[in-house]
Amino acid sequence: MSEIVGSHDLLLVTLDTLRYDVAAELAAAGRIPHLARHLPGGVWEKRHAPGSFTYASHQAIFAGFLPTPVGPGPHPRLFAARFAGSESTASGTFVFDTPDLLSGLAEVGYHTVCIGGVGFFNRQGPLGSVLPGMFQESHWEPEFGVASPTSFEAQVARAEQIVAELPAEQRLFLFVNVAALHQPNWFHRPGATREAGDSRATHAAALEYVDAHIGQLLAAASSRRRCFAIVCSDHGTAYGDDGYTGHRLGHESVWTVPYAHFFLEPGVTAP
Repeated sequence: MSEIVGSHDLLLVTLDTLRYDVAAELAAAGRIPHLARHLPGGVWEKRHAPGSFTYASHQAIFAGFLPTPVGPGPHPRLFAARFAGSESTASGTFVFDTPDLLSGLAEVGYHTVCIGGVGFFNRQGPLGSVLPGMFQESHWEPEFGVASPTSFEAQVARAEQIVAELPAEQRLFLFVNVAALHQPNWFHRPGATREAGDSRATHAAALEYVDAHIGQLLAAASSRRRCFAIVCSDHGTAYGDDGYTGHRLGHESVWTVPYAHFFLEPGVTAP
């Protein structure tokens, strides 16, 4: 990563609330072909989330603590703030001397852009302004939020506009927080009703919806130069597992998340 930073554009996509088991099942069943074609070996890597809900997890991610591989560590990190005694900073780690990754990338010439999704990115109050306030440029509209059945399409359209308007020589760090998986997601499954509510099946349908449009986002991110992409979940969520519902709790369905990183070659076209 120390060699990639500075020469590549960077894309970070958090599929907010996506469970590992659902992501893995859909990849194996061929139900997310556009994502699967980029996953190493066609499968998600199983990792542990750095937090059990959006705010905590993204604070960690933006400090360089991406989801951690499930096996015993220490595991070398892609990004890390410089501090004494770090056991996960390796020779290939991009090390920054600022409090967070966003300001560290800005310091070496990146333009940092946030396209928010869930409420912690909506700038509608002080708490919802903390995470987007870490970026040089941030965007959020109600159309990007959890209540919109077309949220990801709207986010992708905004990403395409941002990339098209950026000077060709400007390096870009683009972050997209995808709200479609988060509750409510019942409207993504044909035949589901508001009264029946969300379920593991509607969660899966929401991932299929995201997959149908993510090719356009990946194409935009790699339209100017080679791009290094990270696609992961920030945490999972429970749908009645062992009696639990939701997240911000310590259950396997919440702590275990899908992760992948890969290169996007310049000019890749959306399928």
